[in-house]
Amino acid sequence: MESGRVACECGCGRETEQQKYDRLSQIIDEYKDREGNLIQVLHLAQGIFGYLPRELMQFVAKKLKVPLTEVYGVVTFYSFFSTRPKGKNTIRVCMGTACYVRGAKNIIEGFTRELGVKVGQTTEDSRFTLEVTRCIGACSLAPAITVNDKVYAKVDPEKLREIIDEY
Repeated sequence: MESGRVACECGCGRETEQQKYDRLSQIIDEYKDREGNLIQVLHLAQGIFGYLPRELMQFVAKKLKVPLTEVYGVVTFYSFFSTRPKGKNTIRVCMGTACYVRGAKNIIEGFTRELGVKVGQTTEDSRFTLEVTRCIGACSLAPAITVNDKVYAKVDPEKLREIIDEY
């Protein structure tokens, strides 16, 4: 068991929602007096819950004594925060200029067909979330995608099924 992780009483190693909120409450107590704490607390909250639903944002706002609008503004401004559950694997298609010019739109259309979801959605089995992102810094490898933290270069729509099958 990870340090600081509280397992549920059934012995399955998973936390209950209440245990997650209790853990987050302890984290907020540690960070509440630090300047600029909101982003760090939200990052840790997303790590615990997987995403930041409205009730979780309300909890953070109340515990940090900041307006909900401020919390919501930060969550919706930064692309690394999510207000919806994500799949086990996140596919990000680069839409930077080089990738776009070299066919990123076709890659998105291919993933949409293969996965049966649109950009911003998660497959029914929660295995994949499809997103677009701006430049990932792999312009010479365009079109490029990432799956989780792995970069795929010069992606061809014909290779999408092969990439999906890796996961």
